[in-house]
Parts: sequence; structure tokens; C-alpha cells
Amino acid sequence: MKHVVGMAALGALTAGAVWFAWPQPIAVDIATVTKGPMEVTIEDEARTRVRHVYTVSAPIAGRVLRISPPRHVGDQVIADETVVAVMQPTVPSFHDARTHEELQAALAAADAAITLAEAEIRRIDAAFAFARTELQRASALAQSGAGSRKALDQATLDVDANQAALASAKAGLEVRRNERASVAARLREPSGASWQSSGGCCIQLRTPVTGRILKIIQESEGVVQAGASLIEIGDPLDLEIVADLLSTDAVKIQRGSPVQVDGWGGPPVVGRVNRIDPAGFLKISALGIEEQRVRTTIDFVDPPEKWSSLGHDYRVIVHVAIWKTEDALTVPVAALFRKGESWAVFAVRDGRARESVVEIGRRNSRVAEVQSGLAADERVVLHPSDRVRDGVAIAEREIR
Repeated sequence: MKHVVGMAALGALTAGAVWFAWPQPIAVDIATVTKGPMEVTIEDEARTRVRHVYTVSAPIAGRVLRISPPRHVGDQVIADETVVAVMQPTVPSFHDARTHEELQAALAAADAAITLAEAEIRRIDAAFAFARTELQRASALAQSGAGSRKALDQATLDVDANQAALASAKAGLEVRRNERASVAARLREPSGASWQSSGGCCIQLRTPVTGRILKIIQESEGVVQAGASLIEIGDPLDLEIVADLLSTDAVKIQRGSPVQVDGWGGPPVVGRVNRIDPAGFLKISALGIEEQRVRTTIDFVDPPEKWSSLGHDYRVIVHVAIWKTEDALTVPVAALFRKGESWAVFAVRDGRARESVVEIGRRNSRVAEVQSGLAADERVVLHPSDRVRDGVAIAEREIR
């Protein structure tokens, strides 16, 4: 009896060892080779922008008053009506001690020049009065016949000459006074109170177009140079998309190519390539790699109601179609692996993985076009691991 029990236990152990040592099927994900529509696109990040952005700049060097408030980004503005910025003349700068002494000397010289001009006016005025008296005397003598015609003409000439000299001296005095005022102004201490208290001293900058404020560049009050940008204005509904694509991708795109726009937080919208720049530029990627990029402009095809929540300089993802067919034999790219210089897959046949070399055509991020090596409705292993070999038994796990 003990002998029978021992043999039974030995048989059970042997059977268990054989069961554990027997190769088990490898569980893998399975996909089906299908025939249907396929599209190849170029995908990249892009940004929206207002098609026509107008920048209001400072026409002269001066002090611009604070813009925000009263203006804020997003405010509606009307062409030639809305005042978006106000500028004042700049306050004169301080001067050094030597310049100060030079200006004081120039002021004293201007005072002396005024005194000299006033004395010259008095002298010419006296000569003018004497010339008028002589003219009256010569005129009376000429009327009585006691004086000559020449004496009368000479007296008339003296009156006219002294009158012109008096006018010239008065103009010279005005010049000297203005010169003194100029020097006195340069000596005045810098202060903006006079500009703030006087009216009509400022320049009001009005918006050139109707739209909304997109960006306020100079928010606070400050001194700016002529031509400095102050504020940007545009129409948020006049949007376009700008994508900086790799030059190797840009050569595959044509004007008018359809584009799908997504990744912006709303439903996908349809666009169309409008322009591909003829010149590229160098761009450094986030990984520090030098890339040659080409700027591509895309217009919206869908009405603004579908993308009105987009604004200026928003991030989007564009998918530019470069090839499309309605009848392509496709296999998931996850099933492909390299076999020398070719591509291969593990096809599922009779419950085992069979290695098959395939010829691949176009492909996108999900599927690849099969030109030879597979047939429709064949099943292939997705993401084959190192355990999968030609002829190995597998347990199928269908992926829908």
C-alpha cells in the first residue's frame, strides 16, 4: 500500500513539473490589417495672430502719460476718435557747474546788449526828431522861395533814413530781449509743473483703425524717444495662423492644402494654407538643436462662430494634409519593427507568430500603407517584445 501511494505522489510531482516546464503562450495585443481611407499630415505647433496689427508710436521725444488706466487691453477703439495716449514735452535736464556759470555770463551779456540797444534807440529817436524839425524848416523855406529844392530833398532823406534806423533798432532790441529769455530759460531749474498746469500743451495720439487694444507696451508714465512703440491695435476676428515648419516638411506642402486645427481647447476647425515663405530661417529647438524652419500662413475656412474664442498669439496644433486616399491597405505603425534595411511584422497564423517582411509606403502617426507582404484582415502583433519569436505560440488579446 505504501508503495502505491509513493508511486502516485511521484507521478503527481512529475506531471506538475512537466506542466510548469511546458512553454506557455505569450499574451500579446492583436490588431487587424484593414483597407480604407488614409491621410498623411504634417503636424506642428503654431500660433494665431491678428492679420493686421497697427502699432501707435511716439511722434516726438517726450513724456507719455500713463496709458493703463484709463485704457486696458481688450478695450474697443474707434478710428480717428479714441485717444489712446497723451504726450507732454520733456522736462529740461540738469546742467553742470561750468555750464551754469557760462549761462550766467551769457545772461549778463544779454542784459548789457539790451541796455545798449535801448540807448541806441534813444539816440536814433533824438536824431529822428531833429530830422523832422529840419524837414519842417526846409519845407517852409521852399514854400517862401528862400530855400532850395535840394535842401528840401536832403531833409526828406534824413527823415526817412532815421525812421528806418529807428525801426531797425527796435527790432534789434526785441532780438536781444528774446536772446535773454532763451538764456534765462536754460538757467531755470527742471520742473514739470508749468506743463501740467497749462492747457493745450499736449499731443493726443488717436487710434488709426477701429478694433481692440491687443497690447499696451508703455503702461506707466515715462519719457520715450521718437518712434518708440506705445500700444498695439487690431481686429481680433481678423485672425490667421502662423506655423514655423521644418523646411523638409514645407517642401511637401502646396498653397491651398487643407489643414485641421485643434489643440486649442475647442473643437477642431478647418483651415487652408495661404502662403509659404520663399525664405527660411534658423531656429534653435528646446533641446538646443539647430533647425531650418519656414514660415507658413494658414487661413480659417470655418466661420468665426466656431473659433471666436481664439485670440491673438494663442497656441494651436495644425495638421497639414499632404496626401490622402480612400482605399489604402494599412497596418498600425506599432506593429512594425526593423529587419535589416526592411520593415517586418509578426503576423498571427494558426495561433503562432510568423515573421513577415513587408514593404511600406506612406505613413502617419497611427498607420502605415502596406504595399506588399500582408493581406487585408490579417492579424499582427502590436508592440512585439523580445519574447516574441518566429513560430512562438501566442495568446491573442484583440485591440479595438
